[in-house]
Amino acid sequence: MENKFSVIAHRNHQICNPFSMEKLMRVLTQIPWRKGNRVLDIGAGKCEVLIELINRFEVEGTAIELEKAFVEDAWQNAEGRIPFEHLSVINEDAKKVLPRYDQSFDVVMCLGASHAIGDYRTTLAAMSKAVKPGGYLLVGEGYWKRKPDEAYLEALGAKEEELLTHAENIKEGEAQGLIPMWATVTNEDEWDNYEWLYSSSMETYCLENPDDPDVAWMRERIRKWRTTYLRWGRDTLGFGLYLFYRK
Repeated sequence: MENKFSVIAHRNHQICNPFSMEKLMRVLTQIPWRKGNRVLDIGAGKCEVLIELINRFEVEGTAIELEKAFVEDAWQNAEGRIPFEHLSVINEDAKKVLPRYDQSFDVVMCLGASHAIGDYRTTLAAMSKAVKPGGYLLVGEGYWKRKPDEAYLEALGAKEEELLTHAENIKEGEAQGLIPMWATVTNEDEWDNYEWLYSSSMETYCLENPDDPDVAWMRERIRKWRTTYLRWGRDTLGFGLYLFYRK
């Protein structure tokens, strides 16, 4: 049921993270792209970012995505925009897939999906193994804007140590031998656009599908989530994009 909730709540998102394509591309254009570069996206969602990179820079994209509904969306999104042979989508657990790759990619991305590997630190380490020397890593990761209230952590079912600060996210990359090349953070408009689209997609589904036996549970959950965001999350939780270079 968790997967069902996530798919419905994200059904109208182009990117399943709280940043705009414009902001993301400003970071990605810091990379000196070459035709044929190999790019890996871990937890790629609907593959919108990879599709855009293939379209703009003629790269070869590989996506790892566990959710089958997102994989189906990805191929629909790709139709008519890119040659299908330039996109490979692996519908498996990232932890099982990544060991197959050793210094295989010019660019490795993981945008808001570090949970697919473990945590931020283990994700950076795994990405570093998959990227070639002289390659780039782009990570999208949450961070604390301020110390989270205990009530907020309880509502999330989270622990404070699960996230770092913005500065600590950058320092962790340096501690693993990576060179920080660029960083930016989500602004309030981007957060609101993400959260309200997430919320309204679920509310609309519940209105349109009153006979779904899961509607009561989903409606209660989205309303608790929305209250949590408005009461604590908007002022507490940040999201950053971190571009690193591997020597």
